[in-house]
Parts: sequence; structure tokens; C-alpha cells
Amino acid sequence: MLNPHRLRVLQSVIAAGSIQGAARSLHYSPATVSQHMSSLAQETRLKLFERTGRGLTATAAALSLAQASTSVLQNLDELDRLVENLRVGRSRHLVLASFSSAAKEWLPQVVAALRAKEPDLTVQISLNEPYTEKSGHPVDIDIRNESPLEPEKHFPGCQRHLLRDEDFAVVLPAQHSLAKAETVEVHELSDQMWVDHDIQDSPNGRMIRTACQAAGFVPQFAARLDDHNAALSLVAAGLGITVLPHLALRDLPRGTVARPLRNPTVQRRIVAHVRQDRAGEELVVEALKVLRLQAQQS
Repeated sequence: MLNPHRLRVLQSVIAAGSIQGAARSLHYSPATVSQHMSSLAQETRLKLFERTGRGLTATAAALSLAQASTSVLQNLDELDRLVENLRVGRSRHLVLASFSSAAKEWLPQVVAALRAKEPDLTVQISLNEPYTEKSGHPVDIDIRNESPLEPEKHFPGCQRHLLRDEDFAVVLPAQHSLAKAETVEVHELSDQMWVDHDIQDSPNGRMIRTACQAAGFVPQFAARLDDHNAALSLVAAGLGITVLPHLALRDLPRGTVARPLRNPTVQRRIVAHVRQDRAGEELVVEALKVLRLQAQQS
């Protein structure tokens, strides 16, 4: 098995551009760094560097090895943290996944509350849109939205917690003829140009399309993209209208207004999937408590 420490030294040499630069970064002598590289070349039976003038240039093999080592070394770091957590009897690492608007509006308060309890805690947050089946790195709390019109999602080994139901609104340019209305009925949007913020077939997009179908039309799109903030900017530029849940409308661009949608009301359900084997841990319980509070106050 390859020596992980030598792989780290290889990455340092490539990043620094020289043996001397890596030695300064690692607080080693140049001779020590050279010895590590010689040993790694013998281990791998690869030529890692070529002399160019008075310096060294990493070979393609060295660059590939360094790049492929990154995820392995990260996993080893996580394994070291796990061992330390087990030794002291608590977890210093929590993995959250969320859609973007919940990550922006709720997770800062969650992380602050958790680190107040455990100052050494590292919270890893990833965006889970577009949705895929749960795989890879285990997520401790996975915040998702669902359509009330579709079957509830349940994942093996997870507890499902309802956080809230949330209405959608239509976002219009401020000078739009419908901007003066207190509410907008979905059928009134049938002759409008739309800006689609969901090209990945997420629950949000399916709910909006279902509402349009119920009102007897299929939206015509001026633009389609997968970022709701960019979609709002296009609306502000007068390129069309878009429909979004209220949590995504906290910071509307200048020149836009939001109006409630009716007939039919478009609504999503926000849920948290919590890993069963960590559900009773103090930090996980606290995270879920803060999430519920944020959801109630939104």
C-alpha cells in the first residue's frame, strides 16, 4: 500500500513548484522532501519528475497520482477524526444536505447553535439539488422538498420529519400589469413569457407544471436555467415571470414584486431525513430543533 504521507508531500511539491518550496511549506529540509519523492517513485515504479534546466517538472503520471490522491487523503483525514471522536465519546463532524434557499435562510442559525454547544465541531454542508438517490458520503440530516401531490419519500435507515408546508408566489417585473393585483390566479399567467428556474425535474418544477396543466395551459419559456437567483435577475430585466416558494423570495431584486398564487394554490412540503443511527445524538437533536424553529418563523 502506498504511503499516504509521501502522497501529501508529492502534492506539496507540485503545488509549490519545487522541492525547496515544498520544504519551506512543510518545514522539512530539501533533502527530506527529496528522499520522500525518491521513496514514492520506488513504491509506484513511476517517473514522477523530470529535470528541466535547474529545476524539476512533474510528469503526467505524477500529476495524475496527486489528483487521484486528493479524495483518498480526505477520507483518511475523516477517518482520523472519526477515531478521535470515538476516543472522546462525541462527534465533531456533522454532515448536512439542503436545497439552496433553506441553506441560505436556515442553516446559518443551525450551525451557530451547534458550534455554541460544540466549539470544535465541523459542519459539512452540500447542496442536494438536483436530487439523486442517496449514496456516497453519509448525510446526517438531509433537507428536501416534496410535492404534496406525490407519495412521501422515505429513505432506508432514516427518520422523516415534516418541517413545514410552504406556498409559492409569482414574481413579476414591478411595471407588469398584474403587479397591481393583491393575488394572481394561475390562468392569468397563460399568455405570459416564463423564466424557468428548474431544468432538473425537481419536485418544485413538477408542482408548477401540474398547476399550469390544471389551469389549462403549458408555460412558454423565454429562458430556462437551474438557479433561482439568476431566474430572478432575468425577471428584473423584464424577460418574463417566474414562480417560486416564499423561502426563495427573501431578497427580491429591485424592480420586481411577488404576489400570492391562487386557483390552484401551489404548495410544497419541506422535510428533513435524519440518519437513524445518529438521531438520538445531542447535536443532531439540537440541529433538528433549530430547523423546526426556523421553519416556524419563516
